[in-house]
Amino acid sequence: MNQLGFPVLSTLVFLPLVGAIAVAFIPSANLNLIRRTAFGVALVDFLISLLLYAYFVPNTAQMQFVERVPWIVDLGISYYLGVDGISLLLVLLTTFLTAISILSTWSAITERVKEFMAFMLLLEVGMLGVFVTLDLFTFFVFWEAALFPMYFLIGIWGGERRIYATIKFVLYTMVGSALMLVAILVLVFLNQRATGTLTFDLLVLQQLKLPVNIQTWLFLAFALAFAIKVPMFPFHTWLPDAHVEAPTAGSVILAGILLKMGTYGFVRFCLPLFPEATRQFVPLFVVLSIIGIIYGAMVSYVQRDVKSLVAFSSVSHLGFVMLGIFALNPQGLSGSILQMINHGLSTGALFLLVGMIYERRHTRLLTDFSGLWKVMPVYAALFLVVMLSSAGLPGLNGFVGEFLVLLGAFQANPIYAILAATGVILAAVYLFWMFQRVFYEKITNPANEALRDLSAREVLTLAPIIVLIVFIGVYPQPFLGPMQASVAQVLTLAAR
Repeated sequence: MNQLGFPVLSTLVFLPLVGAIAVAFIPSANLNLIRRTAFGVALVDFLISLLLYAYFVPNTAQMQFVERVPWIVDLGISYYLGVDGISLLLVLLTTFLTAISILSTWSAITERVKEFMAFMLLLEVGMLGVFVTLDLFTFFVFWEAALFPMYFLIGIWGGERRIYATIKFVLYTMVGSALMLVAILVLVFLNQRATGTLTFDLLVLQQLKLPVNIQTWLFLAFALAFAIKVPMFPFHTWLPDAHVEAPTAGSVILAGILLKMGTYGFVRFCLPLFPEATRQFVPLFVVLSIIGIIYGAMVSYVQRDVKSLVAFSSVSHLGFVMLGIFALNPQGLSGSILQMINHGLSTGALFLLVGMIYERRHTRLLTDFSGLWKVMPVYAALFLVVMLSSAGLPGLNGFVGEFLVLLGAFQANPIYAILAATGVILAAVYLFWMFQRVFYEKITNPANEALRDLSAREVLTLAPIIVLIVFIGVYPQPFLGPMQASVAQVLTLAAR
């Protein structure tokens, strides 16, 4: 079903590639044209993605805006794209945050600007491809394609330990990817042996009924790749290094979108392809999720670098996402998907705010700041809203997602919800402690007395995120509504 009558998904996926090529032909000295071209392409891509939402048909789990073209016919590989209520929101998040991230680099990136913008647009190609492809071979191609632009973004424009962070990031990710590729080939082979048809079509493969022992091994191979990408405890150790060393825009994309490729993978692939194995591993993944929630919050509290604090908070917040997925009920899964969006907005905004103060002071240590509310009131006010949203204040987006996840967890087992709820309390502790240190008390460092407040461009960069944070908190239905039919279908497949 394609309501628009033209290949809108292909346009979305490959327009950034065209933009990257266009940027490559602009003379390196023409920085303004490079930046405007990259931002213009990202903005147009976001506007096109809004067409998906405008023409999306709710109350159906059917894939929409479908495009399918045979690719490698002898191997059963197709160029097969489509979105449902789950992937729709992640596509919108990807195009939105990419445009915001590029806008944030206007003054932050001053060297090799052309290459930076090209890699940002190439990264968008890979991320969008992951969320819209329905062929497992094509999915794997896009999955890997999203890895290498981020490798270069951190390795070239990152901090002092950028090489260590990039190598660690790539090694962790590729180990999981290699096992997933083997599992994909085994799954396709087993389907061919059972049906006589060679295909990588996800919608066909998820109808295959496999013995539990085979499901178990295939589930573990897929789950390891996705758990590393999330990252779940104990596979999280690459994340703080990558975040701290990445440029601000890279951190926004990494936290806001790339991590969601892992959580999306569990929903799109593990639950429907391996239902019995999924149910078998529910206790393990629930325990790991709760450990991640509490551990991430406790480690965040002891950080002395603000960016490192925000990075570890992602481990905690994504623990809620994973808990909602493995609650295996509508409330938990809906809350999990919404929390993917909420985390992308709130944590993305926190990284932008940390980057803005770093541009002014070239330090992120908590001990170097105090009393910023007096000298940067606009910055402080916006930081407060984002911080409260990350803490789950009612009326802001974080509360809705966490409430639904905890509701789903409680229905699955009250103990799960009680333990996970401690993470909400701990989040308030480390976030309010950080806010007090940075924005209140007396100014003790003279370097903070003359800091300039946010510019019009910086306010414009943050304003759309703030609007969404409040809008989702007050009226989440436009985000929850489109996903309900797809959530029900995933849970039906997982209950087989």
